[in-house]
Amino acid sequence: MENATIHNIGIIMNGVTGRMGTNQHLLRSIAAIIAQGGVKISDAERIMPDPILVGRNSIKLAKLAAQAGVKRWTTNLDEALADKQNIIYFDSQTTDRRVAAVKQAIAAGKHIYCEKPIATTTREALELYKLARKAGVKNGVVQDKLWLPGMLKLKMLHETGFFGRIFAVRGEFGYWVFEGDSVPAQRPSWNYRKEDGGGIIIDMLCHFRYVLDNLFGNVRAVSCLGATHIPKRWDETCRAYDATADDAAYATFELDGGIIAHVNSSWCVRVRRDDLFVLQVDGTRGSAVAGLRDCWVQPYGATPRPVWNPDIEQPINFYQSWQKLPDQQHYDNAFKIQWELFLRHVVKDEPFRWSLLEGAKGVQLAEKGVESWKKRKWISIPQLKA
Repeated sequence: MENATIHNIGIIMNGVTGRMGTNQHLLRSIAAIIAQGGVKISDAERIMPDPILVGRNSIKLAKLAAQAGVKRWTTNLDEALADKQNIIYFDSQTTDRRVAAVKQAIAAGKHIYCEKPIATTTREALELYKLARKAGVKNGVVQDKLWLPGMLKLKMLHETGFFGRIFAVRGEFGYWVFEGDSVPAQRPSWNYRKEDGGGIIIDMLCHFRYVLDNLFGNVRAVSCLGATHIPKRWDETCRAYDATADDAAYATFELDGGIIAHVNSSWCVRVRRDDLFVLQVDGTRGSAVAGLRDCWVQPYGATPRPVWNPDIEQPINFYQSWQKLPDQQHYDNAFKIQWELFLRHVVKDEPFRWSLLEGAKGVQLAEKGVESWKKRKWISIPQLKA
């Protein structure tokens, strides 16, 4: 390694004092990449991240930097953007702050990588993509669930023809988020205030867009019903507030090839299923049920033959006829995998197709989901043009 080429890449990490930014992006991705000796291109070449943490609270930043072993932090975004050593800007702030900061970073000539949703409207999301293209900067959006072990196993089954013709996808996402009075809430209060960019539709339909598009077929139409089941919650200072954002969504999607997908999302549901997110795929030759990490399959030949008879105890144990897939490879952290791909894209110009345009598609689906809810009708999803 004495003669190795090391690409030291300055990364502005804005908003990583939040839960997702701290755990997934800083500690389990960037800090983990540094700890492993960088991103290995070859025995003679590596990419080494050099993060600078940016935020509004100097006390939080100093504490987090010490925890992650990061030397650089600042409360001055302008200062970080002016430093030519920093060539990537990453944003994991609250959604309502993202557009202005990303525009500022594009104007400074930084490559852009950011959390979703990349904006609160499709118009703003497309504007970010067009500005990045015009400026000639590389850009990407976090689409982490594509690298979860459960989703990778579904992809493998699909590619090897296990399902036959897929005709239905059923998803359940969510868990009980405590109101914050008697038991502390495990999600930030802004998630439940529409005026602060909160809401489960804008949050989760961005995820479902890239999962459905990449695993099964492009989304062509949506029918969505939102709800605010818990109208009053308590914030981080134990003050009561009105929940103005949707905390549950019940959405049906039409995909290419006639596939029907339905996904329930709720922060007001008590879990009795295999995982916090479970996706069932049904095809003519077999079915599969995947959680975040595990996947169970039931081929045609192992499908039981139930007969409806409510007058007797159910004679079939429906769980027993499913087979759990083995782990046939090592699965790294999903966020870290995509970070490494983006770093290789920036330094070595390797392909990276999860651009801000893909992020705009997620915002579009969320926007159309809200429109469907308001109008109580199916809404077509037009193809976005760059």
